[in-house]
Formats: sequence, structure tokens, C-alpha cells
Amino acid sequence: MALQLSITEENYLKAIYHLQQTNDKVSTNDLAASLHTKAASVTDMLKKLSQKKLVDYEPYMGFTLSEAGLGTALAIIRKHRLWEYFLVEHLQFGWDEVHAVAEELEHITSTLLVDRLDAFLGYPKFDPHGDPIPDINGKMVLLKQINLTDAPIQHTVTVSSVGSQSTALLEMLKTKNIGIGTPLKVLERFAFDHSMDVEINGNKHLNISQQLAQSLFVTI
Repeated sequence: MALQLSITEENYLKAIYHLQQTNDKVSTNDLAASLHTKAASVTDMLKKLSQKKLVDYEPYMGFTLSEAGLGTALAIIRKHRLWEYFLVEHLQFGWDEVHAVAEELEHITSTLLVDRLDAFLGYPKFDPHGDPIPDINGKMVLLKQINLTDAPIQHTVTVSSVGSQSTALLEMLKTKNIGIGTPLKVLERFAFDHSMDVEINGNKHLNISQQLAQSLFVTI
């Protein structure tokens, strides 16, 4: 019988997964900051998740997802990214409009629905923001990509993902006609403010800030 989890518990597991991508162990304070809640509330929830054997938790030592917790987190992420793909490709949502909607849809519990959604979409490997979509077994295709700030001068690269799904960033990229799959060529970098001139789609020239460049990942 599948373990029944609340929406809050699922959100905790997903947040821990994302934090673990940059830290071997996650601290209570980091998780509290990520979820915009109090450390005491995080401690209480970790005890519950530990009792359900979804996290390996030792007070004051940090914590990680257990094997079962990792599988659950990946299943939630799979649903989220499949729904984002569906909303963009079939309901004509903009890539800056889908995150909040997918946050609600990711808590649907029917595995049959999700599996059929995956099949209907043709088993996509990446969501509209370039993030990999886990398959039914939690496996993902990982691209060899670099930050745009590290891209070689006068070499055409392709935008493969964005470092944030903030509406402000995605709206800015849309106004600059930069999206997943857009070819870019770094023409020049400026030491004064670390901005760069880029060529978009082989013709349009644009100056972009260091902050914006740091939010873009590309394949060579």
C-alpha cells in the first residue's frame, strides 16, 4: 500500500531534494529559508518524515533523503515537470505562467493518470525550462552544459536551461527573444561591469548583464 503524504510533506521532500543538489547534507536553517518557515516547524516535520523512513535525520548533524524519500521526491518532480510541459505544449501557457499551476497539479495522487500523461506527451526528456524530467523509474537525462558566463568568445552555443523560474526572469528573457534552444554567440565581455554583447539567432545583437548571463545555461 502506497504511503499517504500530505501536500506539506510532499513540499518538504521536494525542497530537500533541490537543496541536496548543492549540499551533501541539508541543514534545518537552509530548509527553513527555502520554505519560508521557522526552524522549529522544520524540526517537527523532519521528525515525522524520519518516522516514515523518508529522511535520515540526526539532530544537529543535518539530514538527507532516504532511498524511499528520494524516490518519492523524484515522483513529485516528474509530475510537476510533465504538467509544465503539457501546459506549454497543449494549452498554450507561457513558460513564465506554468510554475504555480504545476505546483498544484503535482499533488495529484493517481499514478495511472501521470503514466498516461507521460505517454500522451511522448515521454519528453525536458520541461519548458530545460530541466530534466524523471522517467517512471526516476532516471533522468543530464546534459553537459555550462553557464553562459563561461562560454567561449565567438563560439555559437545553445540555451539549454535557466537557473531560476522566477516570473521576472522568464518575462525578461521572453522580451529579449531568448528561450530554450535559442542559439547565442558571445561577441565580447566587458571588464567594467562583466556584461557581455551577444548575437541572438545569428543576427540580433544585444548587451546582457552579468546577472542575466549567470541565469542561463548552454550547451556547446
